[in-house]
Amino acid sequence: MKLTKKQIIIIGLVSITIIALLVFSDKKHEGNITTTVQRGAFNGIVYTSGQLQAKQSITINAPSQMSAPQIQLNDIKITSLIEEGTAVDSGDFVASLDHAAVIELQKTALEDLDKTLGELQDAKADTSINLSNLRDELLNAKVTLEEKNLVAEQSIYESPSVQRQANIDVERSQRDLEQKYRNYDLKVQQEKHKIFKANDKYRRQQEKLNNINELLDALEIHAPSSGIIIHSYDRMGSKIKVGSKVSRYSPQIAELPDLRTLTSKTFVNEVDISKVSIGQSVKVGVDAFPDKSFSGIVKSVANIGQVIPGGDAKVFEVSIQVNGSDPQLKPGMTTSNIITTHAQEDQLYIPLESLFVEAELTFVFIADGNSIVKKEIVGGSENENYIIITDGLKEGDIVLLNKPYNSETIVLERLKN
Repeated sequence: MKLTKKQIIIIGLVSITIIALLVFSDKKHEGNITTTVQRGAFNGIVYTSGQLQAKQSITINAPSQMSAPQIQLNDIKITSLIEEGTAVDSGDFVASLDHAAVIELQKTALEDLDKTLGELQDAKADTSINLSNLRDELLNAKVTLEEKNLVAEQSIYESPSVQRQANIDVERSQRDLEQKYRNYDLKVQQEKHKIFKANDKYRRQQEKLNNINELLDALEIHAPSSGIIIHSYDRMGSKIKVGSKVSRYSPQIAELPDLRTLTSKTFVNEVDISKVSIGQSVKVGVDAFPDKSFSGIVKSVANIGQVIPGGDAKVFEVSIQVNGSDPQLKPGMTTSNIITTHAQEDQLYIPLESLFVEAELTFVFIADGNSIVKKEIVGGSENENYIIITDGLKEGDIVLLNKPYNSETIVLERLKN
């Protein structure tokens, strides 16, 4: 059948329209990335990195004699230190402290001891001389009193005035003798106290020298039991090493951890800390052994935040108990912790990337056949990757992970109240 000119024009227009629609449809979906609304268990998760620590350990400290009040040694340098991670038996060498500093103290203490011994000997000699002089004075006063008594006895043959004078002289001599007795008793007490002070000073100086000698003998530090040596941290948060100083206020040099009970010490930022609580389960990975992971549990959460040196944001310390043990795990190893903050069954959820917000309205783009729908939704709890959808979507819906090219022209479909 031969087509008329009019029919040919109509067929041509229809063909052009169909081709345009096909091209437009392909253009409409070109470059879009989609995903499907999932249903299942939803876990709230907080990711942190931490460091393994022993829950219990035996500390190896600087000698206790450093704390003796007579020594007053504020700090002392470590001159030799066993390598961290070394296995030791009880009595094995761990560290050596600066002998020169203590030998100088010993030299000064010996000089002071000689000085205080001289002071004690001088005090005893002075006491002996002083008391001897006082005893001579007492003896002279007794002799004088006896002489006055003889004169008074002989004055009975003299005039009354002479007798009176003789009796007055006797009374005066008696009072003088009594005064000298009192002075002697007082002087004895004073001299005893002076010798006691000198002797006590000498005794304390001798104790100081003894403590210094004991400290000198204790500058070689040995392991109190068997285990793996882990170096401690100084007051500035740096690892103890040769050249570090330990003090009576911060005496810890190293520790022997109990490797059967390990914890991961980690820090959670202030944004996520409200989600973390004691008792939550944790998956603990060890960076040194990527193929291994351990279960754990949150054991403590700090109430007060702190700023890590070099940072600005506040973080909160969290302690995670690692369940089980492994001989390859060592304190100081870095851990990757996944804390499950909450678990919800049978939830609809989508990736966070498919969520969009404009003018305080939350929406997604749904691929519905050849068309795209811009639809308002209501979100719930979220973790680092996904968000729960409480209204606006159903399982199996296909949502876009990116805005379509004509997103500004698509009318938002609002939820019904």
